[in-house]
Order: sequence, then structure tokens, then C-alpha cells
Amino acid sequence: MSARVAPGALEALAAGIFRHAGVAAADAAIWARVLVWANARGVDSHGVLRIPRYLELLAKGEIKARPAMRVLTEAGGIALLDADRAPGPVGMGRAMELAIGRARAVHVGWCVARNITHAGAVGFYAQQAAEAGMIGMAMTASLPLMAYHGSRGSVVSTNPITIAVPAGKRPPLVLDMATATVALGKIQNARNAGTPIPEGWGLDAAGQATTDPAAVATLTPMAGPKGSGLSLMIECLASLVAGNPVIAPALQGAAGTNMNGVAIALDVAAFGPEAQFRAEVDALADAVAAQPPAPGTERLLLPGDRGRAEAERRARDGIPLPPGTLKGLQAAAEASGMPMPALLG
Repeated sequence: MSARVAPGALEALAAGIFRHAGVAAADAAIWARVLVWANARGVDSHGVLRIPRYLELLAKGEIKARPAMRVLTEAGGIALLDADRAPGPVGMGRAMELAIGRARAVHVGWCVARNITHAGAVGFYAQQAAEAGMIGMAMTASLPLMAYHGSRGSVVSTNPITIAVPAGKRPPLVLDMATATVALGKIQNARNAGTPIPEGWGLDAAGQATTDPAAVATLTPMAGPKGSGLSLMIECLASLVAGNPVIAPALQGAAGTNMNGVAIALDVAAFGPEAQFRAEVDALADAVAAQPPAPGTERLLLPGDRGRAEAERRARDGIPLPPGTLKGLQAAAEASGMPMPALLG
């Protein structure tokens, strides 16, 4: 059974744990905000359950508590950022700031960020652009975690892609998806909760489908060759362009945890009146949502609707923490001298 914690209290705890680990206060706050943003929207696989692992990586120096990020190139709409192994939300947040800045100058901004670390729920960064009145996109590329269509083991990664589109009267449309059938964190969440996973989520060491989260050796690509092909293309866009390849060196036996990202911002006002575009996004959303649902479906949801509804519920009722996640947080809080927040149930 899960305990529940208020979102604000959980964010304060996470920020305090990161500060104790040596992360600058402003960076700790951003990191905590992105994690709890994911938890609030029901994406628990990318939330605070990852804190114990992040602390291990900080201790090893694989995530730098005090990175020296620097912009290597700015030319037209292009920027190249070296994040110096910053916490993922710090590096990707800065990349999107650069992309938005480029878009304000020349209407489109494309920032490639090399040497980031795990970025969490990438929808946060695309929404960052939408809140600035722009279409936002983000992608990240990491080590092999997922089978290539037809492979026995891990060849490519779960490389996610997100797109956020600002609207008028309604919230932005926000698509956020991994190229795997499910994100690795959902397997981890099932392990923590002690529950089986649906068949088709992962393969065991022999390349066979399994429902035991503890037996998963690699994830499966979304829609077979479509998911693995899209993941491979993201490696080209995020890693090869940055001169920091991830997949080929890993498959050839190189050690390391390289990771890269892309943040894109598009100034829709460059195409015509912004108000007209926003009104048309509203009209599109309304037209789709008004269509008759299939039997067994209550209503049609637009990208981002489910997460926003869940965030409203969890703001009221608290964020559920499965036993394994709660145990890891309690240990991290104790080690950092932070009191655990009051449990709501």
C-alpha cells in the first residue's frame, strides 16, 4: 500500500537532499521541481524513486554537483552547450533557455546539449517553450537499454521525444513519449511495488518475453521497427551532431555513461498572427475531443490531458509513494539530516 505526500513537501524534501549532496541551491530546486512535476502527473517512473540512484551517481562524480556548463557555439538559430555532466534537469533546462533565446532572435532555436545526465520527464522542457509562447520539442539520447527490432539484447536506448504546442483558452498540448513500449522507470516502479508487468514490456536474458520485472534484461521498442528506428535517429540528432556518440562506442565495449539532448523552440508568430494560431489549436482540440468515443472509453483525451487531471488529483490527495520508493527516500532523508514530510495516508 502506498503512503501519500503533499507535492510541495515532497519537492522541498528532494531539494534538501540534493543540497546536502553538494548541489547549488538553485540547481537543487530545479532538479526537485522536474522530479515532482513527473510524480504529480502520474509519471512516477521519472519521479523521486530515482533519488537514491542519483545520489550514487553524484557520489561517484558521474553527475557533477557543481558543473561548469559552457556554450561552445551560437550561430543563427543554433547553439551547442556542454553541460559538463550537470544534473539532467539543470542541463536540459539551460538548453531550452538557449533555444528560446535563439528563437526570439531568429524565430527558431535548436540547442544540442552534450554531456548531460538523466533528464527526467522531458515534457517539462517542451512545456517550458510553450509557456514562452513557442512550440517546444525535446529529445534525449542515452546508452543501450532497449532491443533493436529483432535483436536479442539491448542495442539502442529508450530515447524520448516530446512536443508541446501553446493554445489559447486551453492548456498547451503536450506529447511526451519514450521510443520503448514503456520507460525503464515503469519496470523499476513495478519492482519496487512487487507487481508483475504486462507481457510485451520487456525481454529476459534469453530474449524471451517476461512478466517478471526482476527478470527484464532489456526493453522492447514501441511499435517494433518504428520505435527502434526513431531511437536510432534521435541518436543522430542528439549525439552525432554534438560530436559525442553514445550507441556505437557502447556496442563496441567502451565504458562510460555519455548522454546528450536536443531542445528546440519555434516562434509560431513568425508564420502569422499568434492569436489565430492559438485559436486554431483550441478548435482542433475541441473538434477531436467532441468525437464519439469507442465502447468502453469514457472520453477522448488530448496530449497532456491525462497528466493535468492527475496533477489536480494529486495536488488534492497527495503523491502516492510505493513501499520501495518510500524506503529509499527515508534513507536519503536520514542521511542528509532532512525530516520526512508528514504522510497523508
